[in-house]
Amino acid sequence: MSSVSRFLAILMIAGACAQQAPAQAATPALPHTLRVCADPNNLPYSNEQKQGFENQIADLIAKDFNMNVEYLWFRQGEKFFKRTLNSCLCDIVMGVPTGFDEAATTKPYYRSTYVFITRRSDHLDITSLDDPRLRTVRIGVHILGDANDSTPPVHALIRRGIVKNLVGYSIFGNLNEKNPPADVIHALEDGKVDVAIVWGPLGGYFSRNASVPLSITPIEADSKHPDIPFQFDIGIGVRERDAGWRDLLDHELDRRQADIDRILKNYGIPPAERPVQAARAGGEVGRTQ
Repeated sequence: MSSVSRFLAILMIAGACAQQAPAQAATPALPHTLRVCADPNNLPYSNEQKQGFENQIADLIAKDFNMNVEYLWFRQGEKFFKRTLNSCLCDIVMGVPTGFDEAATTKPYYRSTYVFITRRSDHLDITSLDDPRLRTVRIGVHILGDANDSTPPVHALIRRGIVKNLVGYSIFGNLNEKNPPADVIHALEDGKVDVAIVWGPLGGYFSRNASVPLSITPIEADSKHPDIPFQFDIGIGVRERDAGWRDLLDHELDRRQADIDRILKNYGIPPAERPVQAARAGGEVGRTQ
């Protein structure tokens, strides 16, 4: 592509963004379509069949705004935000941790935590990362494919010298695999691991229909390593410049919080209480400006 062609392409993208995305004004004029970028194979959050809880929440918001929902399906990965939201291909991304550095976020509409999951018949009842049995049992964890980008439980276990008995399962899987995050739960069902330590929404959802009864215990914090967070606030991702649109969504989330809570409960999402200080700061949490 010539330099002139590249320049014209950039102008076309910028023009499309300005015309289709909600404006920066305090009360943006809403288009007829709410464009949502989402992963096509990422239950319990979203899939192409629109069976995820994020699909339901997006539908709820769009209905209130008298908008139709249009999805751009894009597999979540390293460049997801650069190629979707920040390329003006959509207006929102559901389920973004507040404080995320690639997008601004609304106030959180839920907070969850990592959890221990065990087979109920084993009566392990593990409630702490310092439980000595974690040094001998087989522990299933999600891996992200990069040793420097491990999940909080993996960091916490490695700091304790618990490494050899960790069994990693890819959270992304391959393109043809259905529900890859469920693999670690299936391993627990089949006896390939004794404990799974996973993000609560994944654990809660995929444990509901397990072939054996499972017990779920929230991890509130790591007493030895308080710098490792286990609980996260989750909001809606928007472009940093779209302050008016973000504020409008904040009001909508406030108004619909009870309905959103019911959706989350129906999907087995374990809630976590927000710290008092964070709760007081509510409106400012997660904003990047």
